[in-house]
Amino acid sequence: MADDVWNRDEVESPCVRVCVVHPEARICTGCLRSIDEITRWSKMSTEERRAIMTALPDRADLLRKRRGGRAARLARGG
Repeated sequence: MADDVWNRDEVESPCVRVCVVHPEARICTGCLRSIDEITRWSKMSTEERRAIMTALPDRADLLRKRRGGRAARLARGG
């Protein structure tokens, strides 16, 4: 049946087309995946994809860490 092609049981990519790698966290600021995960996504098993999707919400904190603000600038002499 032709409709079966469009009804696959695959984990969708979390890509939101904001492809910028955070310089310190080394993850994409859009989808929160590592470069390796992004590269291998199409070849991953369903189980691997689900494991990554489960881990993504916890990674958001890596991008929200403060860098020190004013106190850090003063400590650096800036």
